[in-house]
Amino acid sequence: MDFEELLDGAEVLSRQGNAPINGLDYDSRRIGRGYAFVAMRGETTDGNKYIDQAIEKGATAVVTDSLEQAMRPNVAWAVVQHGRRALARLSANYYRKPAERLRVTGVTGTNGKTTTTFIVEAILQAAKRKNALVGTVEYHLPNQTLAAPHTTPEALELNQIFAKAIGLGATEAVMEVSSHALEQQRVFGVPFEVAIFTNLTRDHLDYHKTMENYFASKKILFTGCGTEPPRCAVLNADDEYGRELAKFSKSKSAEVFTYGIEAGDFHTEKLEMMPGGNRFDLVTPSGTIPLFSPLIGRVNVYNVLAACAAAYGRECKAEEIAKGIEGMRRVPGRFEKVDEGQPFAVVVDYAHTDDALKNLTRLAREFVSRGCDCPCHDGRAKVLHPVPCCDRTYQKIERGRVITVFGCGGDRDRAKRPLMGEAAGRGSDFVIVTADNPRSEDPVAIINDSMPGLQRAGTKYVMEPDRRKAIALALDEASAGDMVLIAGKGHEKTQTTREGVFPFDDFEVAREELKKLGYEKGTEA
Repeated sequence: MDFEELLDGAEVLSRQGNAPINGLDYDSRRIGRGYAFVAMRGETTDGNKYIDQAIEKGATAVVTDSLEQAMRPNVAWAVVQHGRRALARLSANYYRKPAERLRVTGVTGTNGKTTTTFIVEAILQAAKRKNALVGTVEYHLPNQTLAAPHTTPEALELNQIFAKAIGLGATEAVMEVSSHALEQQRVFGVPFEVAIFTNLTRDHLDYHKTMENYFASKKILFTGCGTEPPRCAVLNADDEYGRELAKFSKSKSAEVFTYGIEAGDFHTEKLEMMPGGNRFDLVTPSGTIPLFSPLIGRVNVYNVLAACAAAYGRECKAEEIAKGIEGMRRVPGRFEKVDEGQPFAVVVDYAHTDDALKNLTRLAREFVSRGCDCPCHDGRAKVLHPVPCCDRTYQKIERGRVITVFGCGGDRDRAKRPLMGEAAGRGSDFVIVTADNPRSEDPVAIINDSMPGLQRAGTKYVMEPDRRKAIALALDEASAGDMVLIAGKGHEKTQTTREGVFPFDDFEVAREELKKLGYEKGTEA
């Protein structure tokens, strides 16, 4: 490929020279001989500062979004209107437009994106389709799993993933699409076949400033990302922003499906939410499908409904939908149980907004209010206690407590901190406030920002900036029938502080601290 072919379709303001192109990158440290370097302004740095370093490393072409940059000798040169849009177009050209060779389903919204993408993927797999998945927890290729440094990667990495997926036989892609990615046009040029909107609650206002701006970013997915609007829009009818998008999308998309618990094109009948999962009849435009999902709680009813509507939009059959739903048993860091044989429940969850904390503590309250210490009863039949269950006899116990460990992220929207404190306090019996990626801020100052809301709730609480100690304190406090929620980090494996980035995995830390208390699965306490 030469430079002119690479620039095909890009918004080029001026261009001079041509050269064979052996590679493409926006990071000067990764440039090789014969590469094109895309110099673009970013959030924290300006790639135009590194043009000369890129040329020294072998770049034979430069694409810049700066009119102030002087053209360098012996280098093909192009000036573009928008750096990230140019990167997206050039990346697609270099990798032979892989997104156009996949049926892409995109999921956006504040909460539920990760779980919904996992469920959609499970249904597509049940339909014998090979998939790529791009999201917060990890990236999936056919028979491969990769680490996920970003929810939605830059356009270059996204096209690389899509191209590799096609090489492995993929025909479908499912991806989380963050508001940052939409605003920054990292998915520019990706033709979404199906677009899902889960909900919108307060988050990322450090970046978007207002809820109106935040919603406008999400709306881009349904307008079209430099492409036609998605063929099929799937929208939450129980969310006010979802209803607004439904009105908007009816003039844009060929198909618009709404979903909700009691109303919508896809809704539930005979809903039973049980400790072992959710059972209901899924009402669709083509009839009713009996479903059982091992994913628990009301929030997962919404995630399943969204995924089913998307699968319907991808022409999946009823039996494939049912099989995919029943086979999707867990999502890393999303209500993930830690079991070392302790007589109380321990759950790790990614909840890091006030709405997510409300949902999480509400779900926990349903569990501890059941008055049964049986950890394996799946709720499919009525169980009276005391009765033999597995190899032990379980007794009725007093109503358990919800014990919540949470923190607020540093260098992020400060206004949501008291809201998170109040949500944790109102939903819990005891709260331990701690650090959650404080970044450049003082963890104690962040904790203090959450105090007004927590104090309004009137719940007993303690402050413990050391996250490991906070988790240990919660576990030591718990007794039979309680549920300990470790919220905020979920699948994350690191803690980011002003001193750097350090390994920290809530799931593994909880296991280690349970063992210190004398619990270890398969051994006597």
